[in-house]
Amino acid sequence: MRNILFIGSLFLLSLPATAGKGDEVSLYSPDGKYHVLLTTTDEGQLTWSVRWNGKQIILPSPLGMVLGDEREPGKKVSLQEIMSVSEVDTSWKPVYGDRSLYRDHYNKCVAVVTEGDGTRWELQLRAYNEGIAFRYVFPDAGNGEDSLHIRREHTTFTFPAGARAWVTYSAQGRYERIPVKQIKKPAERPLVVEEGKDVYVAVGEAALVDYARMRLAPAPPGKNGVVSSLAGEVVLSYPAVTPWRFVMAATEPGRLVENNFLLLNLNAPCALQDVSWIRPGKVIREVTLTTRGGRACVDFAATHGLQFVEFDAGWYGHEYDTSSDATTVTVDPKRSPGPLDLPGVIGYARQKDIGIILYVNRRALEVQLDTILPLYASWGVSGVKYGFVRVGPQQWTSWLHEAIRKAASHHLMVDVHDEYRPTGYQRTWPNFMTCEGVRGDEEAPGNHHTLITMFTRTIAGPADNTICYFTDRVTGRMRSSHASQLAKAVCIYSPWQFLFWYDRPAVSRPGLQDSTQSGVISEVPELDFFRLMPTVWDDTKVIEGRIGEYGTFARRSGQEWYVGSINGESTHTLKLSLNFLDPVKKYRAIIYTDDPATNTRTHVRIEEKPVEAGSNLSFDLLPNTGLAMRIVPEGK
Repeated sequence: MRNILFIGSLFLLSLPATAGKGDEVSLYSPDGKYHVLLTTTDEGQLTWSVRWNGKQIILPSPLGMVLGDEREPGKKVSLQEIMSVSEVDTSWKPVYGDRSLYRDHYNKCVAVVTEGDGTRWELQLRAYNEGIAFRYVFPDAGNGEDSLHIRREHTTFTFPAGARAWVTYSAQGRYERIPVKQIKKPAERPLVVEEGKDVYVAVGEAALVDYARMRLAPAPPGKNGVVSSLAGEVVLSYPAVTPWRFVMAATEPGRLVENNFLLLNLNAPCALQDVSWIRPGKVIREVTLTTRGGRACVDFAATHGLQFVEFDAGWYGHEYDTSSDATTVTVDPKRSPGPLDLPGVIGYARQKDIGIILYVNRRALEVQLDTILPLYASWGVSGVKYGFVRVGPQQWTSWLHEAIRKAASHHLMVDVHDEYRPTGYQRTWPNFMTCEGVRGDEEAPGNHHTLITMFTRTIAGPADNTICYFTDRVTGRMRSSHASQLAKAVCIYSPWQFLFWYDRPAVSRPGLQDSTQSGVISEVPELDFFRLMPTVWDDTKVIEGRIGEYGTFARRSGQEWYVGSINGESTHTLKLSLNFLDPVKKYRAIIYTDDPATNTRTHVRIEEKPVEAGSNLSFDLLPNTGLAMRIVPEGK
């Protein structure tokens, strides 16, 4: 083995070291801020630790796993050598993203681990300026076997004493901030941990494709940490490669979100040659399941800058009934009396350049996938929303990602709903537009919880937050405001942004009245913000943020900037410096704020003012309110 030290882009190799006690592999990020150390204990246990900015954020922690034959790679090992030591510094352009260009810059090495019986396997390490990542690789069995059976992992993350974590136990669950030692059962990833003042750490997984999902269970008694908890056993063909496990750190939570392209960098490049049919955009959900309602949503989308209409559950029968046939248009009478001429609505939408998305529950997907995908493509459908997919075990992880690949072969885009959380697969298969795995507006979370989501769940990637606007839950159960709802579309990134989740055009159904019924859309001036706003971006900046308290995001599309700010339970003064603007241009800002004195249904005040790169704006935001802003160059 050789000890290795990376300093920036320079690495130094020491003289060969003997195996056994004291063996270590040391890897630095290009900027020198991250330092990951592999070593072995006196008993031969493989461990790892991470320092960032001179602080130890992951204490020495065991690595390894338990195999099907009860062998435990990592228990009694030696570090034998390092292979493939190098620096990588490239950039790549996504089909779409929250930036138009991503830098992929890291130092890497491969540590070869030798078991007591001579079996050899590898630990691949990468040190980015954004974080540390590693994965296990088993090149071959060494005994003629053709597959590797993994029962569980021992991958452990040990935190300093006093660390507190933002924990939820389901992908759509409610978060709470608790001491790490009080984590009760496997928690969702990414897990955000506060390690004292100005140290925020996120741990999770990337490139989960054909493996069991990892959650993070309490570490053994006496250890202040978590250990990977797989949702079932795993069987891999050789060479066997696990998903990446990553650690990110920052002085404030917004930097973790800004740096979440780390997960994309850990996934394979785009697998599609032709991406011309992939189309981000805004979506309205059609819930009347009638021809009239479908045409009304198409008309609304066409006049209000939306790109898609999604027909939700019930268009092909009861979604939970295994006898419902997703190749037919058979409206569930419990949801709608119909009639629904779906082919007619699809044709009408095509005339107005509006795409149609169809919801299909996993009960039909699992038995009809290979039939419905080419059928829907022949109908002229743009995409499919996969509902209540099974997640966790390797079988269903693999099935879902294959279902995304199959959709691409028919030029169909996909939205995955319910408990799935992304790990960067949208880089490889960009027809995977968005997914849920978030406590979104259908759960009426309120600003406080949305402000937790913004700095925890969104580290994983796109979140279909199901934004609503005209339903009375906005100012009722949700403890939110209309300006907050405008801001969400900026703050929570989703290439398919579902708006008006509980809302419908007034002409969708007889008897609806424009301004008196909850959930009925009316023409208020601030809908221009949604109409003009894109859903993918050329640049993203997190201006400020504290988990659960307040957050402000700025995103650029072309020459225009959009700002969203959401406030929690206490009054907050937003001091907004516009130093991100082009210093040679003059701009005007269209500002949307909550104002009870504004005489509209939604009480959103709209004002314009000239601004430039040197402008500093200040806003006093009341509890549970927000602010949205569009900044455009003068003359546009």
